[in-house]
Amino acid sequence: MRLQALPVLSDNYIWILSDEAGARALIVDPGEAGPVLAAAAAGLRPAAILLTHHHHDHIGGVPALRERWPDLPVIAPGDERIATATRRVGDGERLELAGWRLEVLAVPGHTRSHVAYYGEGVLFCGDTLFSLGCGRLFEGSPAQMHASLARLTALPGDTRVCCGHEYTVANAAFAGVVEPDNPALRRRLEEARAMRADGRPTLPSTLAEECAANPFLRVGQAGVRARLAERLGRTPADDAEAFAELRRWKDGFAA
Repeated sequence: MRLQALPVLSDNYIWILSDEAGARALIVDPGEAGPVLAAAAAGLRPAAILLTHHHHDHIGGVPALRERWPDLPVIAPGDERIATATRRVGDGERLELAGWRLEVLAVPGHTRSHVAYYGEGVLFCGDTLFSLGCGRLFEGSPAQMHASLARLTALPGDTRVCCGHEYTVANAAFAGVVEPDNPALRRRLEEARAMRADGRPTLPSTLAEECAANPFLRVGQAGVRARLAERLGRTPADDAEAFAELRRWKDGFAA
């Protein structure tokens, strides 16, 4: 199995899951067509496109890819804003595409219809979970996003997390304010800085790494609760309220 992150736009990634020869390739969230077409010229053979949500920076390349491969399936959540879909999928559906087996997980929060795809030890989570962060709440509620993240963290710890954006170093600035004494966070930031200095993606991370360092997955931890209590003037009533306050804090954060 080969997992590639193709940089596109300012900080997006198109993810490609293929065999070592580049065949049986699944293309995830192609915001632009160019990198996929270039990979195809080098031997990549797409089998299907997977879309996590309707935002243009995740679907903008689909029309050009369908022009190049008119019969290429486009798998997407049930959202009328994704006009290029050839198949709509929902929570719990199991997909077998060119020999790859994936499960569809509904993860609303960033958008109301956002889905993730999990299988083969890999999680394509779009803009729901980022390394050291999570997506903004454009359409969903804090409770929905908290529940979605909890669902993802229930997956095996060695699952490779394939996010939609390169935000790791930027997210670490906020995470470091929330948990300044977290050694796992310090290690992750050092690693991420070295990767970016070498021109490499900081992704995929693993769910175990995220659970150890990502404050949005750690709202039940004593240190995170204490920081949130300082802001609220009281202890959060539960994890859902703690998450909501953490997301509000991040929304107004300036490094």
